[in-house]
Amino acid sequence: MRRRDAQARCPELVVFGAEPERDARFFESVAAAVEEVVVGVEVVRPGIVAMPVAGAAGYFGGEQRLAELLVDQVAVECQVGVADGLFAATLAAHRSALVDPGRTAEFLAPLDIRELDQPGSDRAELVDLLRRLGLRTLGAFAALTTREVLSRFGAAGELAHRLASGQAERPPVRRRPPPELTVTKEFDPPLDRVDVAAFMGKTMAAGFQSGLAAWGLACTRLGVYARTENGEELTRVWRCAEPLDAQGVADRIRWQFEGWLKGTSGRPTAGVVQLRLVPEETVEGRSLQLGLIGTEQQLADERAAQAMVHVQGLLGPEAVVTPVLDGGRGPTERVRLVPWGDRRVPERQPEARWDGRLPMPATVFTRPLPVRVLDAAGAEVRITDRYQVSGPPAAVVVNDGPPRPVCGWGGPWRTRAAGADRVRLQVVLDGEAGPAVLLVRALDNPMWTVEGVYD
Repeated sequence: MRRRDAQARCPELVVFGAEPERDARFFESVAAAVEEVVVGVEVVRPGIVAMPVAGAAGYFGGEQRLAELLVDQVAVECQVGVADGLFAATLAAHRSALVDPGRTAEFLAPLDIRELDQPGSDRAELVDLLRRLGLRTLGAFAALTTREVLSRFGAAGELAHRLASGQAERPPVRRRPPPELTVTKEFDPPLDRVDVAAFMGKTMAAGFQSGLAAWGLACTRLGVYARTENGEELTRVWRCAEPLDAQGVADRIRWQFEGWLKGTSGRPTAGVVQLRLVPEETVEGRSLQLGLIGTEQQLADERAAQAMVHVQGLLGPEAVVTPVLDGGRGPTERVRLVPWGDRRVPERQPEARWDGRLPMPATVFTRPLPVRVLDAAGAEVRITDRYQVSGPPAAVVVNDGPPRPVCGWGGPWRTRAAGADRVRLQVVLDGEAGPAVLLVRALDNPMWTVEGVYD
């Protein structure tokens, strides 16, 4: 259902946006529960685990019995699917289907071509092109020859064609990673906070990726191993359909620490003193290799990024932030600061239609700046029960400074932000060419604050 339709039927419905860290924290208990039944569990992403089924199914008396045991073991609503290959098994799990060996292509054939665009696959443009060419199902795409796909869609299209045909994600021949590609780091004091672990993880991810690139490799199965101060051993293997870059490695380190340090079960009793990254499986990494000589702008960007990371190392991850334009009605809702190195993606759609959205001020204050709004008699301007001002604003006092005359004003406008009812007021100060100031206050708080200033 569309969100507005669902909220029309259930007004108290709360919709949570995508947050991988939160999902990883809650999903760690699920992965641990599955691991008690089947060995070799690999986390694909928060919400999906993959495991070899042949040995476990034989031990427990068949795939159907194994699926029932997994559902009972997890003890929350979940779906189990069995098929040849990770891609087909994921689609089978969405449908609670057990596909017989050798019949994966038959299972995939009638499915919509949009199933190729799984989270993290970055195939939206390819899928859109295939649909415009009239290839609406996976079977129609699989019917093309490999030569036709390569000549028209390139290597990315060939991989998608393999998936649609029910084949493995990549050819079975893989190079065994050299042992020196493992990255190990000791921590003193121990890591017991997710933000610090995430920052350290970014540094380790960069070195890990550099070592792989030197061998012309890319990681598709990442082992994250940790040892706590009390000697506890923590292990998790992340499986990825696409080769990981440095940001992908850092993301999985952060997600894993979310699960370990904030999970609902199996938390370690002490901080992590050693972290080890192991490339459990690698493939040729030509698609991730960069040129030997970058442009002047690329080199400048790299130097600036190194300087930012150095400042974060001195002052902490939150010391260097960058703005992200987000969706919302008020100015403070539409600008969000994220630490340097984190993904700069909006939490709400900025291009969506936000009724009542105000023009963006030139200056937005992150900390409230207190303001007193006075009428001609010097009394505080109040908001009545009908959301009107008690008197025309005549002057404002900013941060206990001298009164500044108001030559024009507009509002008030009632809005709802951050779960609270608010009222906004615009005033023009010190003559017709003076600055326009956007004021805001909560209905249950008589104090006004400056939200933004227009040039």
